[in-house]
Amino acid sequence: MHIGKPHEAITRICRASAESVEVRGRDLCRDLMGRLSFTEYFYLLLTGREPTDNQRYFLDLLLIAIAEHGMMPTVQAARMTLSAEPDSLQGALAAGLLGCGPVLVGTSERCGKLLAEAQARVAAGEDAKAVAVEMLQDIRKAGGKLPGFGHPVHRPTDPRAERILELAEARGVSGPHVRMARDLRAAAAEVWGKPLVMNVSMPIAAVLLDLEFPVAMIKAVPLLARAGGLLAHLAEEQQDPIGFTLAAHAEAAVVYRNNDEGGG
Repeated sequence: MHIGKPHEAITRICRASAESVEVRGRDLCRDLMGRLSFTEYFYLLLTGREPTDNQRYFLDLLLIAIAEHGMMPTVQAARMTLSAEPDSLQGALAAGLLGCGPVLVGTSERCGKLLAEAQARVAAGEDAKAVAVEMLQDIRKAGGKLPGFGHPVHRPTDPRAERILELAEARGVSGPHVRMARDLRAAAAEVWGKPLVMNVSMPIAAVLLDLEFPVAMIKAVPLLARAGGLLAHLAEEQQDPIGFTLAAHAEAAVVYRNNDEGGG
């Protein structure tokens, strides 16, 4: 049974033969290997285009900014999985990546959608600051969470976010999406009645959009970055394992009550 409308199956990414591998119309061995960095190659794979100097520079920068943030739940899941199955490096990596959702790591995707929606309204003639305030008022009235703001550790500012914005200004790539991110920060303080910390996810999305990165693939950047961080933790786990220690502390921190004891 065929699900969906029948159509011709096409890929424009890669074709391999006995003699060569062709990637996005380029010869992998004779053209790409030895010429492109992995960052440039990743951009080519995703977009079909080789990056400009600024696109490469900021993709590198953003991958570094989000790759590592300590003993996050995703890291703990990966380490405990490797402790339970030491031969499954890929399984442990997958366990960590599966936790990269909208609460941890994946917020940049929601930031990108918010910025794109806001900027579309501005391009249609609305005032940017008014759009920012109205959109955030709608989010708050609906009881929703504001993506790209708030952080349990970094206060009153997220140093990673501020550095990204600083370099975007210095290299002249701040465009309408970065300006909208700043408008959203001001609007958040107005709507919530206090300054909110802009975390790293918002400038990641804003800079990527200003550099013409596809909004649907913004989440790919933190995912790729966190894969690198997770692999570092798993390499350390192989040498100095702490996975079972993490599991023991988790078990000790949880109080068990049977159904007859009730809550309290």
